[in-house]
Amino acid sequence: MVVEETSLRKRLSKSSENPGEEEDWRGPTKQSLETPSNGRVDIKQLIAKKKQLTAEAEELKPYFMKEVGTHFDDFVTNLIEKSASLDNGGCALTTFSVLEGENNHRAKDLRAPPEHGKIFVVRRSLLDELFEVDHIRTIYHMFIALLILFILSTLVVDYIDEGRLVLEFGLISYAFGKFHVVIWTWWAMFLSTLSIPYFLFQHWARGYSKSSHPVIHSVFHGLLFMVLQIGILGLGPIYVVLAYTLPPASRCIVILEQIRLIMKAHSFIRENVPRVLKSAEEKSSSVPVPTVNQYLYFLFAPTLIYRDNYPRTPTVRWGYVAMQFAQVFGCLFYVYYVFERLCAPLFRNIKQEPFSARVLVLCVFNSILPGVLVLLLTFFAFLHCWLNAFAEMLRFGDRMFYKDWWNSTSYSNYYRTWNVVVHDWLYYYAYKDFLWFFTKKFKSAAMLAVFAVSAVVHEYALAVCLSFFYPVLFVLFMFFGMAFNFIVNDSRKRPVWNVMMWTSLFAGNGVLLCFYSQEWYARQHCPLKNPTFLDYIRPRSWTCRYVF
Repeated sequence: MVVEETSLRKRLSKSSENPGEEEDWRGPTKQSLETPSNGRVDIKQLIAKKKQLTAEAEELKPYFMKEVGTHFDDFVTNLIEKSASLDNGGCALTTFSVLEGENNHRAKDLRAPPEHGKIFVVRRSLLDELFEVDHIRTIYHMFIALLILFILSTLVVDYIDEGRLVLEFGLISYAFGKFHVVIWTWWAMFLSTLSIPYFLFQHWARGYSKSSHPVIHSVFHGLLFMVLQIGILGLGPIYVVLAYTLPPASRCIVILEQIRLIMKAHSFIRENVPRVLKSAEEKSSSVPVPTVNQYLYFLFAPTLIYRDNYPRTPTVRWGYVAMQFAQVFGCLFYVYYVFERLCAPLFRNIKQEPFSARVLVLCVFNSILPGVLVLLLTFFAFLHCWLNAFAEMLRFGDRMFYKDWWNSTSYSNYYRTWNVVVHDWLYYYAYKDFLWFFTKKFKSAAMLAVFAVSAVVHEYALAVCLSFFYPVLFVLFMFFGMAFNFIVNDSRKRPVWNVMMWTSLFAGNGVLLCFYSQEWYARQHCPLKNPTFLDYIRPRSWTCRYVF
């Protein structure tokens, strides 16, 4: 490959240095295209010359694209190095305003020093840029065509079985049942998050410099904040979920919003406390307390890192917002048809045979396709459509909610690029704070702590949403995921590692869908009359024999 690029460079330089030779090369072409004396054009010679020019263009295309990418990377790097320093809020680099409307997503690895935190700049989501390319948009069209086939398949099967078109969505109506409980629970969580952290912080900040015992003053407010957060935002949603026996999707909304609001409140306190301490140290007359509007905007903004101000777009494209929400609902129905056509028949028709390795292996391989589809649809619906819709309504400029995780050749890169919103929170408030507290000598321990926190939160969400504890995700995430993170690290750059990453990702999603679906159906078909606490954590699919 290097030899080919070198030869191409020589050809380009040679053609530019010797225009005479280029004219000599073009001479025969012009002569060959001249009309013969009989007035007829030599079609064969014309086709041959056309093929030759096409081959030349195809030969130069990879080199040209690589050169363009290299020069663009150099341009972005130089721009970053020459850009202005951060303002006090650390919200944006003013020099990046020249990149609005440009393909500036290559600045994806931009990081500020730890004392400044995350840098927010105006940039589009990666898929919005890629969908402008016809080749990439065709893949999007293929998924739409597959959805149409799922719909037709369901309608045809229902017509054959029932003799009529069954346009009922029983699975969706069941999964999102008791939605009114979800709405008032969300309002209670939101109002508590809006009021308790803000007014507690405001009271602490304004009394800190005046207090004769600032340490006791801080400890009191800190403990009060933790008690109120655990009691109201922590235990409250769990009680509602269990007391009202909410169905799975409704539970997921409540629990995921609970986790999001807890992370938001932590970020608000974590970012503003150092500013108050610095102000008190400098004996400033003013106390840096954000306004309620700034905090309210942050609660809805698609980021978990608090700033007083964020880079904003000039206008709201309401057509774009409507399109994103339409795609969210489209993905919801897509997942419904995936479960209806691929998952439900697989697990409802399990024969009366005990749990064995054969049953498990067949289940895992049959679950890979629906598992991958659910993964991709969840990513597209939430990390792209949902977050972009709210970003557009709020004119939130930084739309880098994910990076090109599909090109990852290592799991460490995949974890950094799959969900940038959560990764930034873990990086700055878990990993960086751990290193600050225990010094920088314990980087491996800090990474292990971040993995543990992430694995526990993921398993907590699944356990509450599904009403049983089955730590398959915890085992895969904490053990295999962490091992792959260290073994398949960033030094692996060859394409074969991207194949290995996708293979393991496919297999992992098949395992998750298989194990959790088997356990769900086992608990539906083999209920216990008086279940104890151990029954909630003991796998039922290992002993249940399905009776139909």
